[in-house]
Order: sequence, then structure tokens, then C-alpha cells
Amino acid sequence: MNLVGTLGKLLLSGALSKGGSAGAGGLGSLLGGSAQGGSGLGGLLGSLAGGGASGGGLGDLLGQLQGQQGGGSAQAGGAGGLLGALLGGAGGANPSANNTQGDMGALLGNALGQNAPGAQAPAPVTTEQTNQAALLIRAMINAAKADGNVDAQEQENIVGKLGDIGPEEAAFIRAEMQAPLDVDGFIKSVPKGLEQQIYVLSLMTVNLDSKAEADYLDKLAKGFHISEQACNQIHGQLNVPQLYT
Repeated sequence: MNLVGTLGKLLLSGALSKGGSAGAGGLGSLLGGSAQGGSGLGGLLGSLAGGGASGGGLGDLLGQLQGQQGGGSAQAGGAGGLLGALLGGAGGANPSANNTQGDMGALLGNALGQNAPGAQAPAPVTTEQTNQAALLIRAMINAAKADGNVDAQEQENIVGKLGDIGPEEAAFIRAEMQAPLDVDGFIKSVPKGLEQQIYVLSLMTVNLDSKAEADYLDKLAKGFHISEQACNQIHGQLNVPQLYT
């Protein structure tokens, strides 16, 4: 079961992202489109791609890197490393997260490289990367379920956006979407050092325009021992509403 490749498809398609968060535009804007007003991480990646506020986020960055380096796998790995660094260093809430940034960047680079246009044969996937990919997929799905269950039609729409994933991968996605949201169990499943990355990815997946989503993020922050100050700092860097006053 290729969960690393499936993670890349989820990221690039924005299938689970509801977007629209106060200028940052959510994960979909970060990875697939321009940020509103060029702010937040979407605007940052658009600027790095040379497109500024009108640029296309990580998609344009991948294309530019491909043109400079001449290889789909290499350019996706570079963008994955950049995204990994952003996820790992978005607020400094967890010093131990620095120890995992390289692994996270390699995972994301591999995930995106398997889906980049003209990509060469993907790097071998390790068991650790598969486990981390499953964790990141669960984080995104849980965030999508935070303001209510994902109904059957929404599930099929999400799977349909992922294109030619295999039956095992599709079954994994459906099973995760259908499972009851167990916030405490999910928090306990996150290895030490990955808490901040999981929180940032969850934040970028939601709209944060409902109390249910705010309550979900509050539970994550408290469960991951991210202080209110550090949490607000992360939200500020992503240009989304803060949880605490």
C-alpha cells in the first residue's frame, strides 16, 4: 500500500482542504493556488516561485525547480524539504521538532516526487515513511471531520479527486473518514517530536470559521503541550485567527 504517494496526491489535490482561512487560504491555497493578498505561507511559497501574490503556490515552485534542476524527483524533493522545514519550524513551540525536520522533508519530498510531472522513479519508501504518511493523512482527515462527519458523497468526491490511487489506498482513506473522531486517541498516537508538524498541518486543513474547529485545535494544542503563546504565534505566522486572547 503506497501511502506516501497517496499523501502526495492529497497534498497536491487539496482534496481535504476547506481553505479560506483569513488570507492564508488553507492548505489548498498553500499547495495548489495563490494566497489571497499574497499573505501567509501560500504567499511565501508563491513569492519563492517567482509569482508573488499571483503565483500558484507550491505547484509553481515545483515547476520552477524542475526547470532549474532538470529532474522531477529532485525538484519535488527540494520543495518537500522546504515544506518540511516550514511545518517543522512554524512557531518554535517544540524544540525537539528540529530533530525531525530532515525526516519530514524527505517524506514530503518523496510524496510530492511520486506525483510530480515527469518524475523519475520514486525513492524507496521506508517503513518509517509509510507510518509517518499514515499519520499525516489521519491528521488531515481528522481536521476535515472536526466540524462534522464527512458524508458518503463527500467521501467519494475526495477519493475521486485523488485520481488513480489503488484500491487499498482508497479503502484506507474511506475507513479513516468513516471512523469516529477520537481526538485523545489520535494525540496519543503522535510520536514525540512530530506534535508541532501535526498541529500546523491540521491548522492548514481547516477553515477555522466554526467553534467545533476551534475546539478541535484547542484540544490538539493542549494535548501536544503547545502553550497558548506558542499556539498564537503559529496562527500569526500562518495569518489565521488566533485561538487565545
